[in-house]
This record gives sequence, C-alpha cells and structure tokens, in this order.
Amino acid sequence: MIELPPERIAAAAGTSVLAEGGGGRPERAVVDSREVREGDLFFALPGERADGREFAADALAAGAWGVVVDPARGRLLVREAEPSGWVLTATDPLAALQSLATAWRRELACPVIGITGSVGKTSVKDICRAILPLRVHASRENFNTEIGLPLAILEAPPETEALVLEMAMRDRGQIAELARIAEPDVGAITNIGPVHLELLGTMEAIAEAKAEILTGLRDRGRAVIPADEEALEPHLHESVVTITFGPGGDVFCRGYESDGRSIEAVIGTPDGEENFLFPFGEAHNLRNALAAIAIGAALEAPLDEMSQRASGITFSRLRGELIELPGEILLVNDCYNANPISMRAALEHLASLDTKGRHVAVLGEMLELGGDAEQYHRDVGAQARQLGVGPIVGVGELGREYVPDAWAPDAEAAVPLAEAMIEPGDAVLIKGSRAVGLELVTDELVAHRGAGGG
Repeated sequence: MIELPPERIAAAAGTSVLAEGGGGRPERAVVDSREVREGDLFFALPGERADGREFAADALAAGAWGVVVDPARGRLLVREAEPSGWVLTATDPLAALQSLATAWRRELACPVIGITGSVGKTSVKDICRAILPLRVHASRENFNTEIGLPLAILEAPPETEALVLEMAMRDRGQIAELARIAEPDVGAITNIGPVHLELLGTMEAIAEAKAEILTGLRDRGRAVIPADEEALEPHLHESVVTITFGPGGDVFCRGYESDGRSIEAVIGTPDGEENFLFPFGEAHNLRNALAAIAIGAALEAPLDEMSQRASGITFSRLRGELIELPGEILLVNDCYNANPISMRAALEHLASLDTKGRHVAVLGEMLELGGDAEQYHRDVGAQARQLGVGPIVGVGELGREYVPDAWAPDAEAAVPLAEAMIEPGDAVLIKGSRAVGLELVTDELVAHRGAGGG
C-alpha cells in the first residue's frame, strides 16, 4: 500500500485533481488496465500496441482507487460520468508515475541499492534478497526500465528496510534516468561486457553508460564494482566510497569446492572471513554472490548473518534452473538471455556437471552484438567444442555460426531436433537471447518426457 494521503499523492506526482474519490490509500500502481484490481492507482500511459488513455474508464469501473490521465481525457471522464475514484491529470502520466515513485522512495527512508551491468543483474538482486539481514523489497521479474522501476518502488511496503532495484540499459542516459528516480545509496555494477554493442558501438561507451549509476548516487554513496574492470576507473570519484569484489578485491573468494549443484566457499572481506554454502553450482553465480556480499558490506551487514542466510537463495525463472527428467536427464534451463559472457559461463557450468551421458547444448543466437556478431558466435561454438560439449543444436540465423550438429530457424523447429538428440544420462543446456524464446524447448521437453523434480 502507498501510505500517502490522496492530496500528497497528487502533489508528489505533479498532478491536478479533477475528481475526488473515497478515502483510504491506493494498494499499488499499475499501467496495464487488464491487471487493475480494487484499490489500484492506474496510470494511463500511451503504448506501442494500446493507448492506456482509452482504458481509464474501464479501470475505474473495475474498482480502481483512481486514475492518472492526460487533462483532455480527464475532463472527458468527468463530463461523461461521475467517476467512482480519484481522477488526477498530468500532461505526462509517465513523469507523474516516476515522481510519485521518488516521493515514496524518500518516504521509506531506507537504503536503496541500484544494480546494473552487462550480465548478472537479476542474479545479484536475487542473492541480495536472500542474504541481506533486513526486510528487503526487490524489483520483480524485469521491472527494470523507466516504467518498471517506478512500479517496483511503489510496490515496496512501508516496513521495507532495504530496496534492491535492477536497472536495465538500452542506450546512453537511461541509467542516469533510473538513478534520478531511485536516488540509490549503493550503486553496483556487475561487469562490463559486449552487450548492446549494436546501440553503443564500443566497450568504452558501454562502460560510460553503466557508470551513470555512480554519478547518480546520493551524498556519501557507495560504489560496488568488479576489481578487474579497469574501464570503470575513469568514472570513479573521491566523494564515493568504492568497494571492489572478485580476485584482488575487497570481497573475494579464498577458495571453493563445487559438485555442480552447490558450492562451499570461503569468502573474505576487510572484516574477516566466513564459510558460505551456496545452493547453486555455477562459478559465475559465485561471482554474483561476491557482488551481493559486497553490497551487504556497503550496508555494514554482518558477514556471519549473510552466511547463515545463503541457503535461502533462489533465482528467478529461466536463469539456470535445474530440471530433472526421467532417464537421469538433467536440463539446465537458462534461456532468459544470452551474450558472449553469459554463454561461456553457462557452457563451463554444463561441462562441469557430473553425468553418465553427454553434455548437450541447445544454443539460440545472441542478439545486439553489432558488426562482430558472427565472430562472437563462432568463438562460443569453438569454446563449446573445447569443453567437450556436444552434440549442439543451433537456433536462429546466427545460430549457424556455432557450427552446430543440427540447426533450426526458430524455437518451434528446434523442439523435434532436441527431442531426437537427447539420450538417457545427458546433461542439456538450453540458452539463447530472450527474443529466441527457447523456453518453448524446455517446456515441450518437460511435457513430453515428464519432470522428476529439480
């Protein structure tokens, strides 16, 4: 619930009140009229497929606490019928949503952590949610854009003690915009990699865009960055305390053992060392855990308490899910997204799995890689072979560049190829860019063969 009185909500959002509704507070903010429940505050945003302004009346009829619309639509609502809820108007409803989110963030008066990076943002967020010894509210799913991030803030309950927000980047200026809305106290950058090269052109430009989170920190803010990312050094400044993670960093791994499904590690920080038992087996997630522990260090969270909570780590769907199928087949469902960094890490994890059969991969194409896209795919295919991964199914036009054993133009066509290729005892990685939709392959394999747990 957004615990602000109606008049303050209107002022904080920069809106005018055309009609007053009942008392109480809005339960949450929504931008999709199909999701409106009783007590919601609906922001009528223009969209690519539908114009939210056309559904403001429907939202009120569904029991919305109120709506935020442009002035012309608001006047029409009031003229045509007596509204059952609050009618607030703004020339830019999206800006109103963002302003209200900033006001609620300030009302919460708790530390705000912003997480960005080329890969690992969601995993670091998920680990933070589990290990921080605070009442944590974290953005859900992909609520990491100029629309999703303010919605995530407004979902935070009044008792929130730490707000962990994922920040996505598509172009220059977007991270700065998100930081302006969220006003983070801690800015974490997971890494810098060849993602969005099609838009930004160079690795230096990507580093500069990610570093916008550092200039957006509040006074006495703290930066959490990889110890080995030299590209970020020009963007650090004296007013920000910097905590590094990874080899040679402030937070590091002294040593670890993995059985492919869990990791036992000794984690060191400036305040000492502690044993952690993580419920995942991927080495790249160990690095993500170091980033999350460094965030905890920035918040002065006790290391031993974070260690005790590590067993509760769970990841969002499609990110390294382990699914056991009959015949001792193990699916690694990691098809939320893919780029050269995450693809290599996933292949290394696949190769590390102890299996009676082979290490099979269904690899979708990696998008937004610019002019060197074909070479990136060839490099990943070569690495897969060096690791002993095979056979391989390539999916999508660029999937040909993996030099696969079989190729499919899309996810639907990949299903029968994967079905025919997988044998009892195999470990199978399913990974590709989100637009390829390889979760269809996972879902069909599970439906046809039957899951036995995971």
